[in-house]
Parts: sequence; structure tokens; C-alpha cells
Amino acid sequence: MPPADRALAVGAVLLLVLAGCTGPPVNEPPASPGAPSADSSGPAAAPALDVRVVVDGLDHAWDVVQAPDGTLLVDERGGGFTAVLPDGAVRVVDADLGDLFADGETGLMGLALDPAFADNRRFYSCQGSRGGDIVVVGWTAAADWSSATRVADPLVGGIPLNERSGRHGGCRLRFAPDGTLLVGTGDTADGSLPQDPRSLGGKVLRVDPATGERQVLTLGHRNVQGLAVRPGSGQVFAVEHGPDRDDEVNLLQDGGNYGWDPDGDGSYDESVPMTDPAIDGAVAAVWSSGEPTLATSGATFLEGPEWGAYEGLLLVALLKAQGVLALRLDDDGVLQEQLRVPELDGTHGRLRSVVQGNDGALYVTTDNGGGQDAVLRVTPR
Repeated sequence: MPPADRALAVGAVLLLVLAGCTGPPVNEPPASPGAPSADSSGPAAAPALDVRVVVDGLDHAWDVVQAPDGTLLVDERGGGFTAVLPDGAVRVVDADLGDLFADGETGLMGLALDPAFADNRRFYSCQGSRGGDIVVVGWTAAADWSSATRVADPLVGGIPLNERSGRHGGCRLRFAPDGTLLVGTGDTADGSLPQDPRSLGGKVLRVDPATGERQVLTLGHRNVQGLAVRPGSGQVFAVEHGPDRDDEVNLLQDGGNYGWDPDGDGSYDESVPMTDPAIDGAVAAVWSSGEPTLATSGATFLEGPEWGAYEGLLLVALLKAQGVLALRLDDDGVLQEQLRVPELDGTHGRLRSVVQGNDGALYVTTDNGGGQDAVLRVTPR
């Protein structure tokens, strides 16, 4: 979509990481604390929220990050980066995406800024590749955001890709406090992959952004759509799309197996539970939706006293359920309460990503398609 068709609203404007992660392995499927309806009125004494459109006219907006100078960088699943400058100007970022595989759920997906972005102007994308895999690419952004140049091409390759349909492509990126890059991947609807330690599908990976050296951190995932680092704790939570019976939020443990094993003698058996009790040591989810599922996606923790009763909650974007789920977790990651954010409940359609910017605001991407998508800026009133 050309810049002229993108309207701008007025006023635009965390390996120590797993140390201390708790939640012992279990051999029983998790109870479904998500089964009861979440309160749609928001937490008591929560501030009212203002929601403004920062940029619209996007198509399947997938992820958004905020640079130190306040610039927002957003990508679209079908291809393309857009920058929203601090003065509100919208700029298409010229980038070579000629090898992009975009079909079904796969395309240009997760984004992450290098922790040293202010010095090296590097960011990372996870994207389908016509080479037959999903790759993590390192880019350098021009000082004026007019272009981006590939500098690690790829940083990580060999993540499985479903070339038939693009199904279950993942792929979320987040940095850990020690500077390693976390990559959440999908199983490509191949039942043999999640429990195969040799495959990068259905995993969370830990990657050295300087060398691309990678390690399987956790396995037994279906389709990791969100990764969130809990401030000050070292805890990492992964959000997964489930089959019809369950979506999950999981507290990651180094080497943990999260129990997805749909390999039905060569078929993809989606009738099995998300956390299979037959798997020895399978780690229980901290939250599961039960039926109906919500199609959980991106996630972030909210920080800042201005957020009042929302501070410290884990926010999860919802696609099918069209809103934002807020989870209150204790220090060990045990669910205490679940709520819906009223100002975002059914008001903007499918929501893909929620990210707290370095300015403290919450940024949300919508994923409705047809050029009808936007980046929203949410702030306490």
C-alpha cells in the first residue's frame, strides 16, 4: 500500500533469562484455568485507556518494534516494512524481500531490535523463504529509515516451512536480558517435528545474534505465536495456538518438553491434548483456554505505575476472540486472575501483536487483511 493511502491519526505519537523459572514437570494435562469466561470489565481500579490509530492502510500487520528515537517499525505478512517517524511521518522502508515466501500463515512475521540498536542500527525479522525454509534475517536500517540492508542473510536458517499451505510458520522473536535472541517456531502441521530434538520446528530456540549459533531451548510446541519476558524475573512465557481444544501460555524451562505430540502414525492428529499426559515430564501450561479457543498470539508484560491495576499483567493478543486477554500471575507464574481489556474488546477485529514501547505506551497490530489493518497506540487516560 503506497504511503499516500496510509492515514495518520493526530497525536501519534529478556542466559540469565530462564534462571528462576519454576513450574515442575507434570504427567497430567493442565487444568483449564482459562475455561471460565474472563471478566470483560478490566481489573478493579484500572485506568480508562485511550486508543489511537498511529498508522492504517496496512495489510495483515504482524509485528511492531520501537527504536530508541521513538520511531515505530511495523511489518506486513505479505511483505514490506513501514516506519512511523517521531514527527508522525509514515515512510516505506526499501528492503529486498524478493525471496519472501508468503502463503497462508507464513510470510514476513516476527521483528526484534538489537539491544545495541542505537549503535549498530540492526534489527531482525523471521520470514518464510523461497529456499524452502523459514529464516531469521539480520538487517541494518538507514539513519533516515528510507531503507534496510541485509547483513546476516540468514542469521538462522533451516526452520521448517510448510510449502503446501504456509500453515504453522511461527514465528516470534524476542531478546533475552543476556543479549541472546529467542525464536519461537511452528510445527508446520507435521506431527513428527515437535518431539524431534533434531528439528527446529515446534521449538523455542536460543540464538547468538553475533554468530547465529543456535540451541534448542524447549520442544513440544505446536505454533509459538508469542514470547514475553517478565521484567526483573528472568521468566520467559511462550504463547501457543492450539487445536480446537486448547490454546496455551507456558512458562519456559531450559530443556522443557511442553507435550505437543500429534504424530498419529504419520498423520497430523489434532485430537490429542496440547500437553500429552503420556509424555514423561511434560510441563503443564500456566494458562489454557479450554473450549472454545481464542487464537492467542503476541504477548507483553506491562510496566509503569501509570498503568495502575494493569501494571505487571501479561497481555495476550487474541485473533479469533478479537481482543486482549490480561493474565495476573504470581511470582512463580501461577495464574491468579484473567480479564479482558474492555477498550480493545471487539473494537478493532483480530489483534496479532501487543508490544510495550520504550515510551511506555502499548502498541497493538491488527490482522484483518484487505488493507484494513493498523497499528494502535494505547495509553492510560
